[in-house]
Order: sequence, then C-alpha cells, then structure tokens
Amino acid sequence: MTTTQAGDRRRGVFAISVAADMVSMQIQNLRVYERRGLVEPDRTPGGSRLYSPDDIDRLHRIRDLLADGLNLAGVARVLALEERVRVLEERLRRHERSSRSGGEG
Repeated sequence: MTTTQAGDRRRGVFAISVAADMVSMQIQNLRVYERRGLVEPDRTPGGSRLYSPDDIDRLHRIRDLLADGLNLAGVARVLALEERVRVLEERLRRHERSSRSGGEG
C-alpha cells in the first residue's frame, strides 16, 4: 500500500449514521466508543463526525471483540496490544530489510 493509499484509508468520509449502518451498530454506541478512546473519527469544521475506512475496520473489530464477550476495557486492551504488535512487526521488517541491504539496523 502506498503512502497515498494509506492516507486515503485514514481520511474521514462517512457520516456517523452511515458508519453505524456499515458496522450494524447504534449511533449512540459509536459515540460511546469515541468517548472511551476506542475510535477517533475526524470532524468537519461544524463538528460532525466523519469516519474513515480504517475507522470502519476498527469498529468491525470492536464489534467482534464485544461479541466474543469482552467488555469495553478488554476491547481497549486488545486493540492496544494489537497496535503494539503491528508497530513491532513493522520495526522488525525494516530491520530485516536493512540487514539484507548491508545497512546497520
């Protein structure tokens, strides 16, 4: 994925009602998840929430974790750990590429 494509996935484009429909959740739940720091939608100049494709993916993950029996604190912990793994895996990939090209890692 190019940097531009990654940026496009993070740009808020869906209103809260559309996002709620996309993930089969109630609008008030999306507001709760934002208050709890589980999702951070963009805002229009007028303050309306705009959800990105990445936000939609995250909401699907939240929905799945809740369906598995986790509470919101558990969901927050799992999401934080998954993000940490993602960061560490990316760091490892960069290190491996650097090692293969003869650079110091």
